[in-house]
Amino acid sequence: MPLTAFTGPRFLAEETLRTTLAARGLSVRDLPWLAGEDVTAEHLAPHLSPGLFGDGGVIVDFAGAKPDKALLELLAGAPVTVAVLDESPAATRMKVYEARGEVIPTPGPARPNDVTGWIVARAKSMRLPLGKDAAVYLAEVFGLDLAGIAGELTKLELLDGPFDRGRVSAVVGREPPGDSFAMLGAATAGRPGEAVTQLRRLMASGEDPFRLLGAVVWQYSLVARCVALMAQDGRVNENIAAQRLGVKPYPAKKALDVARRLNEPKIRAHLGRILDADLAMKRGLDPAVTLERLIVQLSL
Repeated sequence: MPLTAFTGPRFLAEETLRTTLAARGLSVRDLPWLAGEDVTAEHLAPHLSPGLFGDGGVIVDFAGAKPDKALLELLAGAPVTVAVLDESPAATRMKVYEARGEVIPTPGPARPNDVTGWIVARAKSMRLPLGKDAAVYLAEVFGLDLAGIAGELTKLELLDGPFDRGRVSAVVGREPPGDSFAMLGAATAGRPGEAVTQLRRLMASGEDPFRLLGAVVWQYSLVARCVALMAQDGRVNENIAAQRLGVKPYPAKKALDVARRLNEPKIRAHLGRILDADLAMKRGLDPAVTLERLIVQLSL
């Protein structure tokens, strides 16, 4: 049996590993599973020879391991089934997998914005009558925790549908965490109620008020620089902004979304209000009240 590497988000890669091995007549529970410090030639050697009753094999989890070329060659040359879990293999490992075995990728959402589509597709494959609003809710609550989302979908299978946001929220029993960029976006769009709700969710999740203000300062510095970029260059997309600002495309896109609603006088006024809030908190005024006042002021 060839070396088989399973790549992609861990939960999905492991799920694919289990179904693939089952289709080949192997049970994951019957195979040794080595990970971390046990991924060495010494520990693997006893599992790389055929047993008395057939093929045998081993599952090798590279999370937390540092496999070298010699170890890869040992696995690739084994006369038994070797299933490797490798979420994001380096190019050198990928070359070995492709040359000496096979690669079975399991694509999954790479960004929080992609999770809703993944949930909709998974629910459809499960024939689960899940509304789009419910999928959005699950994405807001769990983010890239695909295992957590899959667990909730499995729970919903035990109930009668259809499932809208309200019903799923009652089953899950969790509020979506606050989103600081969503908070600023709502504020600059003149929606203070939504902005304050995001702030309160962030506070309820245990966020420190001073860290939150620090996040506002950092995000508004990006917004201010985006305002300057657009004033200088006209139309600016997220990739150009990310390159010019030295940040990843996601925060650049969020900053641009806010910046498009502002101009230089408005951003200067907002920066002044942020400075006033910073001084007020450092002087001992109630942090939560000061932050709420600031968010409302940014909505004006």
